[in-house]
Amino acid sequence: MKLKQLEGILGSIQQFSNPKLDLEQYPTGPHIASRLLYTAENTFGDVNGKVVADFGCGCGTLGIASALLGAENVIGIDVDLQALEIASQNAENLEVDLDLIYCNVKNLSLRGYLIDTVVMNPPFGTRNKGSDMEFLSVAIKVASQSVYSLHKTSTREHIKRVALRDFHAKSAEVLCEVRFDVPQLYQFHKKKTVDLAVDLWRFVP
Repeated sequence: MKLKQLEGILGSIQQFSNPKLDLEQYPTGPHIASRLLYTAENTFGDVNGKVVADFGCGCGTLGIASALLGAENVIGIDVDLQALEIASQNAENLEVDLDLIYCNVKNLSLRGYLIDTVVMNPPFGTRNKGSDMEFLSVAIKVASQSVYSLHKTSTREHIKRVALRDFHAKSAEVLCEVRFDVPQLYQFHKKKTVDLAVDLWRFVP
């Protein structure tokens, strides 16, 4: 599947109707989602034929992209039942299989699953300080091959230091810096959209 084709399909996915501020729910746009998964597969071979977990899957964008690129099994994990219902509907509409689990990533137990690759757009840790690092810690423990994750560019040095020193990742590499388009979802947002500088990381556990 070509990149533009993947981006087009992801653009049809239903997103949050009532995003929850405490969970820092911002949809992963089709432009970033398609490039994250396309890079994971075409540069590193981390998707096709692999077991992929989407942490904080929300409406299922990254998980669905993984399935479209040939993942053997895709597991979506989220603490929001409403988001999981939307993810289930999106997967059904696109005729892909997602195993959806209602669970807080911090309390995750994946008995019976061997996860090759974790993909995620975790909370940025703006509202709940440290939540981004909690996601990353669990992802590096769970994945056997790689973790792809989005984090604010302003936290780059901190992310790298903690991933290598505290989470014992073998490598932590910024693949590219992207502009994350944050739409006006919440009352405290004064502008219609805000461009946020975000790094696409690849970690090797």
